[in-house]
Amino acid sequence: MKNLVIVESPAKAKTIEKILGKDFEVMSSYGHIRDLAKKEMSIDIDNSYNPEYQISEDKTKLVADLKKASKDAEMVWLASDEDREGEAIAWHLRETLELPKEKTKRIVFNEITKDAILNSIKQPRDIDMNLVDAQQARRVLDRLVGYEISPILWAKIKPALSAGRVQSVAVRLIVERENEIRNFQTQSYYRVTASFLNGDDNHKLLAELNRRFDTAEEAKEFLESIYGAEFKVAKVETKPARRSPAPPFTTSTLQQEASRKLGYSVARTMQIAQQLYESGYITYMRTDSTNLSELALNMAKKQIGEMYGERYVKTRRYHTKIKGAQEAHEAIRPTYMDNVEINADAAQRRLYELIWKRAIASQMADAELEKTTIDINISQHKEQFTCSGEQVLFDGFLKVYYESTDDDVEETPTHQLPPTKNGEKLSLEVANATQHYTQHPPRYTEASLVKKLEDLQIGRPSTYSPTISTILKREYVIKEDRGPQEFEITTLTIEPAKSKTVHQSTKTEYLGAEKGKLFPTDIGTIVNQFLMEHFTEIMDYNFTAQVEKDFDDVANGTKEWRDVINEFYMPFHRNVKQTQSHSKRTSGERLLGTDPKTGKNVYAKIGRYGTLIQIGDTNTDEKPQFASMKKGQSIETITLEEALDLFSLPRTLGTFEGSDVVVSIGRFGPYVRHDGKFYSLSKTSDPYTITLEAATEIITVKRAQAEEKERLRTLFPHEIGEYEGEMVVSNVGKFGPYITYKGENYRMPKNTLDPLTITLVEAVTIIRESQEKKSRAKGRKKKSQ
Repeated sequence: MKNLVIVESPAKAKTIEKILGKDFEVMSSYGHIRDLAKKEMSIDIDNSYNPEYQISEDKTKLVADLKKASKDAEMVWLASDEDREGEAIAWHLRETLELPKEKTKRIVFNEITKDAILNSIKQPRDIDMNLVDAQQARRVLDRLVGYEISPILWAKIKPALSAGRVQSVAVRLIVERENEIRNFQTQSYYRVTASFLNGDDNHKLLAELNRRFDTAEEAKEFLESIYGAEFKVAKVETKPARRSPAPPFTTSTLQQEASRKLGYSVARTMQIAQQLYESGYITYMRTDSTNLSELALNMAKKQIGEMYGERYVKTRRYHTKIKGAQEAHEAIRPTYMDNVEINADAAQRRLYELIWKRAIASQMADAELEKTTIDINISQHKEQFTCSGEQVLFDGFLKVYYESTDDDVEETPTHQLPPTKNGEKLSLEVANATQHYTQHPPRYTEASLVKKLEDLQIGRPSTYSPTISTILKREYVIKEDRGPQEFEITTLTIEPAKSKTVHQSTKTEYLGAEKGKLFPTDIGTIVNQFLMEHFTEIMDYNFTAQVEKDFDDVANGTKEWRDVINEFYMPFHRNVKQTQSHSKRTSGERLLGTDPKTGKNVYAKIGRYGTLIQIGDTNTDEKPQFASMKKGQSIETITLEEALDLFSLPRTLGTFEGSDVVVSIGRFGPYVRHDGKFYSLSKTSDPYTITLEAATEIITVKRAQAEEKERLRTLFPHEIGEYEGEMVVSNVGKFGPYITYKGENYRMPKNTLDPLTITLVEAVTIIRESQEKKSRAKGRKKKSQ
């Protein structure tokens, strides 16, 4: 073997191997081959914060295989990704495999195409230790924060909690937004709209009053006052306008737009983008650059000219506005602009189409518009009605792509106003004063949280997705849909041609539904409060952003990574010691009121195993009563009545077959007890509201299932017959029917064969097919390594 290329993923290896041919063997490291130990700090603080790396247990054989292959090769090419993480992977490979400098080269490419890879081989470089050190600095600093704060949280709040430098700040954003919403006072107001007829053609003009009213009385008084008024066009203003396309995608803008347009989570977007990159369809997907290469600009120009004509072409060179942009040096774009469609699965095709459209649109001409505004005077009134319209004269980039926002729909307004002249009299057809309600600040979606983190310069393209995944996984934050609120909407209407009376109507509308929004959990809120009180610097947005800038300085070679860690760690460690000694235990306790039966205080709080309600105080001789809170209930919002309802268990629902039916919650969740036996309730059954009828149905069904299971137990295992001197046996297990032969189990196809009547020929066919499938999979795995 002349050349060994090592990359970090098997999919990437497969694509590159097709390009390079027989003189190159491409192997995968499957990510990092070594890291800090999981169950230890693994940082020698006294020895200049020296990280102590270990080879992962599951990578031992892989490392041995890579070592053997690298010794056999004349040249080893380290081709991991070109960002800090990729540079660190290359360095760990060189150190762990003990690769000699003279036969080791580092190559990087922004896209997996033949030209890019062959060019990188012509221009190899050394490993950039500044990038490696920037990655080490982040890894070490985040480990120090996690390992020193987490034990404090275990002691002061509850076990199994953790803190992280960026994740804790992300949780703070979500908690603070929730507090804003909780403190928000919804107010109603009335907006007046009107329909006017102009000229002999009776064209309609839809206009809105430039004043809003606080009460129905004020709105009604205004509508009554315009009966019989004269309406005259005061001003018609028409002016040209242009709309420019958005730049091509960075990591964060791709995550935001894929969320809005495709409904993908941040993690899903990155997973699909990685697949597209590794298959050679797009450039590297972790980038904060909006720049496009000259090659890409020329490809886009040619493609736009061929598809839409020369008028649609406008070459644009974007420059990154974010300080410290460092990941890749080009925006996310298709590797070949003439690849309008790709041969891939549906999710990949959808994301690719979005990337293609955005990149192509960024190199297209502005959309040319004509905007018209009409002001309408009302006799005897200082208020005016205003209407506006917009006409697209030349669609430009809008032919291909329209950028979404968090609030809008994907359509551009293109309505045109009818011909209207200054001084023209109009007749009022109808005017409506409709009640509206002020809306609280929007909760974050994954996409809008990424945007906020980027605006605050917290985190980098490689960290947005892991940060959000972490806070969701640790249940500091939940992502869910919540239903709308009910509002009474009053509308006041006057139609001068029919009557001078203002008519009032009221209807119910449902507003404010939440879809895919991030909500802080009780534990997330309490941890945030504790950290805000005791670790103000760690939780400070500017401080966190400054640490990111320090990492950038390390990557640029202007700071030494150990100095950055030391500058952070010394005051941080003193803060940790102070908090360990002087902070009090917290449970987020909230006094709800007193229990009317006992007169004892009722509290909502965090306990060792989650949120709970406590009746009685802990500092008295009498032991308090406890009940776990239900899913969806919160310490901040639960009422006294709701809390006391939690103590209604166990509930006796009635009798069935002469025995009491009792429902309660136990160690393993809600259950029904009947005649000395226990039956688990499903997730959809609420123990607080379940009826006797529903409970007896559960008992009947579960009892029948148990009887069937017992019947099957007497029939199995069932001997089918001998094959090559060994008995073939059928059986039924937890996951359905299966066959056992020579100590191996083979799953039977669902709903096709009966385990009692299956023939020996049918059983042997299942065994052979399964063995052949395993053999093929083993061969593919060996080849990819």
